[in-house]
Amino acid sequence: MTGAVRLERHGAVGTLRLDQPVKRNAMTRAMWAAMLGLLAEAAADPDIAVLRVEGAGGHFCGGADIGEFEQTYAEAESAAAANAAIAAGVEALAAFPKPAVAVIRGACVGGGVALALACDLRFAAADARFAVTPAKLGLIYSQADTTRLVSAVGAARAKDLLFSARLIGAEEALRIGLVQELRAPEDLDSFVGSWLAPLVAGSRPALRDIKRMVAAVEAGASPEEPGLAQLFADAFRSADFQEGRDAFLQKRAPVFRAR
Repeated sequence: MTGAVRLERHGAVGTLRLDQPVKRNAMTRAMWAAMLGLLAEAAADPDIAVLRVEGAGGHFCGGADIGEFEQTYAEAESAAAANAAIAAGVEALAAFPKPAVAVIRGACVGGGVALALACDLRFAAADARFAVTPAKLGLIYSQADTTRLVSAVGAARAKDLLFSARLIGAEEALRIGLVQELRAPEDLDSFVGSWLAPLVAGSRPALRDIKRMVAAVEAGASPEEPGLAQLFADAFRSADFQEGRDAFLQKRAPVFRAR
């Protein structure tokens, strides 16, 4: 089935796959809406430790499906509903409680960059290309999307990408911080699998709490905020800490069981 978003499971790794390859996985309104249920399903599934987000057919995401624009943006009411659905999908990914990595090949454009930025990390093939293109349509990025772009690359580079809407290659994306790792196309899957392996074997509560802690710090949490201090303290009373401590003392690999 194409023109869809699918949740796949490979052991403890979930994959949210955008599947409209004939349009470089451009997102329809139905695809944005489907993301909400699939992300909730992946978040609630105790067997899924981490999430990959990627596209089918050699591209990550070409943005919004322009074939829907005439009908969707004909009236203010339908435009507002469409924008709300897009924002809900992106924010659900940004708020996903487990580690989420974008695996990027080919085109990553417009709303595709917004999706990638909503993930914790972005790993790209050397042939990937990126553009933040709303200015080409007389539009701007939302505040949330702009905030994540500025956080990733800094204000000046964000303005460069937004003002110019220019296409950049993977090497430049790595240099400016838009992506964290770059690999040859044929090596990307192997690299991602190797990078995810210790997360899958690690303490899942710790991964979730690390993500919560970093998000709170990035959002400007006050020093020694009580909730975060409690989050830190609680870890020392967990079964995973006991197992991790025992494994360290016994010089063996830990077997974390908490889900």
